[in-house]
Amino acid sequence: MNKFQLFRLLRRQNKLAFRRNPAYDQSVVAKVLMAIGAGITIIYMICAGTMFGSLANDSGTPAFILFLLPTFLLEIDFLARFMVQKTPAMLIKPYMLLPLPRRTVVETFLLTSLAGSYNWLWLTLFLPYSFIIYCGGTELSTVGLILVSCIVLILANSQFYLLVRTLIARSLLWWIVPIVIYGSFIACLFLAADDNQVFEDMLDGYLDVAAAPWFTLVCVALLVCLLLVNRATQYRFAFEEVSRESKKPAALKSVSQFSFLERFGQTGDYLKLELKSIMRNKAIRARVFMSLGLIVVLTLLIAYTDVYDGQMMLNFWCFYCFSIYGITALIKIMGPEGNYIDFLMIHRENILQLLRAKYYFHVAILMVPLLLMLPAIIAGKFPLLMVAAYMLLSSGYLYFLLFQMAVYNKQTLPLEAKVTGKNNVENGLQLAVELLAMLSPLAIVAMLILLFSEQTAYWVLLIVGLAFTLSHPYWLRNIYHRMMLRKYENLEGFHASR
Repeated sequence: MNKFQLFRLLRRQNKLAFRRNPAYDQSVVAKVLMAIGAGITIIYMICAGTMFGSLANDSGTPAFILFLLPTFLLEIDFLARFMVQKTPAMLIKPYMLLPLPRRTVVETFLLTSLAGSYNWLWLTLFLPYSFIIYCGGTELSTVGLILVSCIVLILANSQFYLLVRTLIARSLLWWIVPIVIYGSFIACLFLAADDNQVFEDMLDGYLDVAAAPWFTLVCVALLVCLLLVNRATQYRFAFEEVSRESKKPAALKSVSQFSFLERFGQTGDYLKLELKSIMRNKAIRARVFMSLGLIVVLTLLIAYTDVYDGQMMLNFWCFYCFSIYGITALIKIMGPEGNYIDFLMIHRENILQLLRAKYYFHVAILMVPLLLMLPAIIAGKFPLLMVAAYMLLSSGYLYFLLFQMAVYNKQTLPLEAKVTGKNNVENGLQLAVELLAMLSPLAIVAMLILLFSEQTAYWVLLIVGLAFTLSHPYWLRNIYHRMMLRKYENLEGFHASR
């Protein structure tokens, strides 16, 4: 079997794996939602490409898009890929034990990632831009070189994303790499805004050579280098994880007892389970640390800078400081427990006690952004009523909405395998609930502010959030009863997705 035949076979296997997924119907819904979102995105990108092309014609710099790519567009592309692109290491695990050349399998998935439809979605921006600058008098050969350079840079960015995401799964310190690289490009944008003459001379020189043939060759060389580095990295980490290789000698670990939780009975036991799962399982631990890190960054950014000082922007970010952890963690509730769900089903109402423990744990997490915001509240940047309203809205309405996923989630999440982990992408129902949880509270507060006053809006949110929070024993029990009605269907799904 040659490489081309292997490439076709693995693409066919991926399509079959999608159709055989226990959540196939929900995945179809997700694809429909993503197609709608892609349609809206295409419209915006066509408009942006036309606008950028007009700016390039007015300034007499046809390679203007090659300045926007590293300073603005590649950063957006990098962040968007976390929602739409898996690393090859996540996909090759089933093939590592088959009699296939492993490096060729890795190469095949790398090429598949280059051929992904998301990469070519950027043509909806580049083609209108190219057409506009061609109509503005730019030579066809120059237009072609600019277009090829843009596409190659997007493909190179896709490989950089694969490399960074794989390394981040090993250590969160690797976030420093994209922050430094993209941060240096963004700094150039601020220097341009400051009318720095030396920088402007350098920028003019860059724009003059960006349309040259050798610049396109440099872009191609960058893509090839990233492909080679990715080939080695993806193979090494995927093989290491599958074979359970470890360079660190096993060491005895002290066992935390959390004896102070014993006073809460069985609920305290499940709180211990929640804490020990975070401490002992690297996949869960990495997800928690990333979510908490995001909370800290967002809270400090909004509380101690004037970047977002508009009324609606303060509302927007204040809500997300409290809600982001729950949205990222609870959307896949019961997924980690799918690894040992059979044991939880042994005793009556075990699951109910587990749900209560999860609820109390996530309510306690809300203290993190509250404590970080206290100085800003004292200084008067955040009204205490607004902060209290969004905190109670998160512990009440938001958690009520997200805990409903315990009834319908039936895909097991891995506890250890981070790089080759499966089921890491939201299905259709999860995506719909996630969007509802993110957007509906803000839509409600915007409508209340429009109809009444800001103070009235916050009082309404506070009362609604408090009502959901105080009634949590009743809606958690309702969720438990509905889970028991779907017990065997969910068990089958958890078993099939392990």
